[in-house]
Amino acid sequence: MHCPVCGHDCVTDARTLLAGLPERFSPCPDCMGLVYDKRSPPPDIDTAEPCPTCGKRFIDEVFAAIYRIMAAEGDLAGTEPLAAVGTPLVHPGIPLRRAPYLPPRSLLLLSRSVGERTAARLIAEVPEVRGVVRTDGGTPGVRDTDAAPVTYTLLGGCDVRADVFPTRAGPVVVYKQQSVMHIEFPRDHNEKILSLEREIDRCRPRTFVDACSGAGTLGLAAGRAGIPRVIYNDAWYAAAYWTARNLEVNREALGLREVTMHRSYDDLRRLPVGREPILVATATGAGEAVVYQGDLRLLPDLLPAGIDLTALDLFEKEDAERTERIARAWRTRVGGVIFIP
Repeated sequence: MHCPVCGHDCVTDARTLLAGLPERFSPCPDCMGLVYDKRSPPPDIDTAEPCPTCGKRFIDEVFAAIYRIMAAEGDLAGTEPLAAVGTPLVHPGIPLRRAPYLPPRSLLLLSRSVGERTAARLIAEVPEVRGVVRTDGGTPGVRDTDAAPVTYTLLGGCDVRADVFPTRAGPVVVYKQQSVMHIEFPRDHNEKILSLEREIDRCRPRTFVDACSGAGTLGLAAGRAGIPRVIYNDAWYAAAYWTARNLEVNREALGLREVTMHRSYDDLRRLPVGREPILVATATGAGEAVVYQGDLRLLPDLLPAGIDLTALDLFEKEDAERTERIARAWRTRVGGVIFIP
């Protein structure tokens, strides 16, 4: 599938991605790699090359190679610990019980220290690096339609990657553009999905609204659970776009026959924070799905009657007063059961 960031076919359907998972980050019998102390600079020895048999390399060796390039370019002094390189995000993200051996283009690096020259070298010289993102303060996304959005900076490569989340009905694959969306670490049990599944058991809903969808994880889990109609919404352009694309990615598992995009990535990026909801995508098949971009407070005017269950996964749930105010208004205008994951 075409990627709007790099232009290549780096977005694959869920079946294809899942088929390659069992051995994705496992070493072959010929793989070798040293474990480095993350609290110290890497030792002054040559890092191992990728395995000639399978092409993978142990993550500590990859980080040591990245460290040396960052030090050579002046991003690091060479006295910092190895952990100062940044945060590694593997593609696809899955629960890992041991440190991974990385195949080519499987690592997205998030770093406060990295510069543009370094990023270009990392893409050219470290085969495992998929993309390089310079992080700034805050969490990518938008906390409210009246607040300024927060984004990181993609310096090189592509920052589109997938996470795989378990549900009782089977996994869902969630792609996102990491420089403009918050990080979710897949684990064996996802508490938000578990809370959704408990609400589904209790309510037996026919229509579910994921009012702050992010990249669509909860709505996809609801569709996987067999809810006939799922409505997604998010004010942030990247969230709405990748929710729609994730319907395509998981189309087979969701029983969807066709997914129609009504807005392109470029269309949505021109107005990154939506207010009056606009239609982004529709999907039909065994179930039905609709994706909007807009302020959730204006969404009720577009909703059908009979909403059974709504998830309000607000960006800053810690603000209890604001959360209760939004939930109360939703309950008055829409009805049904509301839960906050």
